[in-house]
Amino acid sequence: MSKHEVQCIWEAGAQLGEGPSWVAEQNRLYFVDLKNQILHALDAGSGQRHSWAMPDYICWLIARRDGDGFMAGLRDGIARVWLEPELRIEYLARPFPAGSALRMNDAKADSAGRIWAGSMHNTDYAQAIGQLFRLDTDLSLTVADQDYHICNGPAFSLDGATMYHTDSFEGRTYAYPLAADGTLGAPRLWRQFGDGEGSPDGMTVDSEGCVWIAQWGGARVCRYSADGELLDTIHVPARNPASCTFGGADLKTLYITTAREDNTPEQLKEFPLTGALFAVRLDVAGVPAARFGR
Repeated sequence: MSKHEVQCIWEAGAQLGEGPSWVAEQNRLYFVDLKNQILHALDAGSGQRHSWAMPDYICWLIARRDGDGFMAGLRDGIARVWLEPELRIEYLARPFPAGSALRMNDAKADSAGRIWAGSMHNTDYAQAIGQLFRLDTDLSLTVADQDYHICNGPAFSLDGATMYHTDSFEGRTYAYPLAADGTLGAPRLWRQFGDGEGSPDGMTVDSEGCVWIAQWGGARVCRYSADGELLDTIHVPARNPASCTFGGADLKTLYITTAREDNTPEQLKEFPLTGALFAVRLDVAGVPAARFGR
């Protein structure tokens, strides 16, 4: 049995709950329902909920260092987004041709203010045509790696010298050497996930340098050492945890998004809270999420 008390804090019914992001000065958690094209936000103090209907898939949201709006991944590219006083979207990069079967998937900023964003085939996950992009602070977009099925993660070591990144389809998480100029070294297989574990999905790093990974199909989020050793398991009352991030004033609340996608009616009956947003208090803190920009 897990010693952790996991609480459902929003029965969002997300088809694909992804991209949780904590913005400290707002005391607010943002997350997306990717395929329902909704951006959600939860005010941690009051519990007030906010939602914005987006014109297309919304894959992730990353705060900017200048505080002027956000960076967002939409189905076909990367955009700058303002939510207030009204929704405004300004595309910055569109790496796919019109009508492409590819879409953006998951992304994070690194400590240098760059965004690392993956792509994937929208329906045929067996096709290894996904790419990993790097968006530099001058808005130049580079293909950093390719031949991925389902790009997920990424996350970064505390010293910024290692990037963890996942191909969920193959159940593999890789560790890349990351140079100060944003150059990636050759990846090494950091962990191969096996039967019964679920597929590695979204991830985050805590203040001790350990990696927390949501495990799609495994109904759990696990903590691993920097060497890939399993240290702790949080059992989640949803079959498909999709991502996780730390938040709260002390960064000791782990928020977990989940997905109704890829569940049978019987599985949804077994896990009626599937698609909800969950939270669990931990003894270890996270680290503030990096933001885009110089």
